[in-house]
Amino acid sequence: MSTSGIGLLCAFRATARQTFDISIFAPSEGISMCAAPTWHLNFGTMFGLLKQGRRRRLRAQLFPKEWLATIQRSALFFRRLSANDQAELLGHIQVFLAEKRFEGCGGLAITDEIRVTIAAQACLLLLHRKTDYFPALLTILVYPSAYMVEEKRQIEDHVWEEGTMTRLGETGRRMGSLVLSWDAVKSGAADPSDGKNVVLHEFAHQLDYENFAADGVPGLTTREQQLSWSEVMKTEFASLRAADETGIPTLLDTYGATNPAEFFAVSTEAFFERPCALRSRHPKLYAELQRYFRQDPVEYSAEHKHCR
Repeated sequence: MSTSGIGLLCAFRATARQTFDISIFAPSEGISMCAAPTWHLNFGTMFGLLKQGRRRRLRAQLFPKEWLATIQRSALFFRRLSANDQAELLGHIQVFLAEKRFEGCGGLAITDEIRVTIAAQACLLLLHRKTDYFPALLTILVYPSAYMVEEKRQIEDHVWEEGTMTRLGETGRRMGSLVLSWDAVKSGAADPSDGKNVVLHEFAHQLDYENFAADGVPGLTTREQQLSWSEVMKTEFASLRAADETGIPTLLDTYGATNPAEFFAVSTEAFFERPCALRSRHPKLYAELQRYFRQDPVEYSAEHKHCR
């Protein structure tokens, strides 16, 4: 459990002793065409083309002024983005809100402010990359504040502990849903440099699941990138685990020492919230995340004026 509170985030927890696996991705099928002018499309290809066209139309729609005002007011990082990145982010938000269902829990009524504030932070992870908009995620459940769940967790070999746990958010590979505390969402958006952001954390897990595993390895495009990622992450994960066991202060939340999946989520938080510090203290980790996300958050970070 982390003292920062983010250690309470995720319901999905793999066993503590896991290693990074490298996933190999088969190339996607192209559209085949015979010599005659008739197109032969399988159902999956046709559905994909229709989906892409719908998403292009959504991204091109005029962004509602009320939504933009909400983002400018609640998501403080937005003003520091370049004009091009702002436009791209708004387009992604349009698609995200059209495709994801929101449900209020614990008496919370879902409003556009809730939907847009969550979407703005989640879609920051999608800039500059080809994306399928968190395809395993269908529903986002939002509680007004931290919520309680009953949980059984392993504390030693063959020793399990049952009890009530407080959480700010959770998700899982087979859940099809993601749970957030609205209070935590607001505080994460309001302070973009405190290293804590429940939305970035939980949606990083969704990126992790895109290779059909919860192993801390998102969908990487090349074999070279997979090998480099594995080498760096293994070393950084081992370093964080050693620091956690010895009590050495760390930039990364020590909840990331739980398993590789949590390490990726915690590293993603630091990459976007504390990029200057992460680049300085963990340059190889920063470089891997920069290559995957195709962003350099130092350019728009609240830490920017303190970077060297």
